Amino acid sequence: MSVIYILLTISILVAIIFFVAFIVAVRSGQFDDSYTPSVRMLFEDELVKEKPKSTIKTNKTN
Repeated sequence: MSVIYILLTISILVAIIFFVAFIVAVRSGQFDDSYTPSVRMLFEDELVKEKPKSTIKTNKTN
C-alpha cells in the first residue's frame, strides 16, 4: 500500500513540474507566432475565394 502513495506523490510532482515548465514557456513567449502574420498577406488572395455567380435557369413552358 505504501508503494501506491509513493507513486502517487511522484506522479503529482512530475505533473506539477511539467505545468510550471509550460507556464514559464508561455510567459517567455515561446508559443508566440511572429512569422505567420508577415507571410499571411502574401497568400491572402488564395484564402479568399469568390463565390461563383449563381445563374437561375427558368424553364418557361406555356
